[in-house]
Amino acid sequence: MNKEILVVDDQPGIQLLLKDVLINEGYNVTTAKTGQEALDHLYRHPFDLIILDYRLPVIDGAQVLKQLEMDGIHIPSILMSGLIEGLEIDMKSYRFVKEVVAKPFNVLEFCEMVKSILDS
Repeated sequence: MNKEILVVDDQPGIQLLLKDVLINEGYNVTTAKTGQEALDHLYRHPFDLIILDYRLPVIDGAQVLKQLEMDGIHIPSILMSGLIEGLEIDMKSYRFVKEVVAKPFNVLEFCEMVKSILDS
């Protein structure tokens, strides 16, 4: 069975890039552009991994992670941000964040990271 990945980013270019690359790697990919849309997907469908932008409209990535933890939903996550300084320290309190990635990122390295998280 293919692994299910939720990609959450408000930038259509990043969404499309990650969706295309991850589908080519054999994963099933769902996309969302807001934190609320991400939560709606997560409450309706099980995912194996969340790739989540830190800065999102209305509900940001940190709020999505807090809500999931409060609701007992434990899904490995990769957090992305254009502003990485200070973010890693902030994210250590979220035990399901497996990686924090700065944008722009190397697509091949990103795919290896995804594979490593999903295979563990």
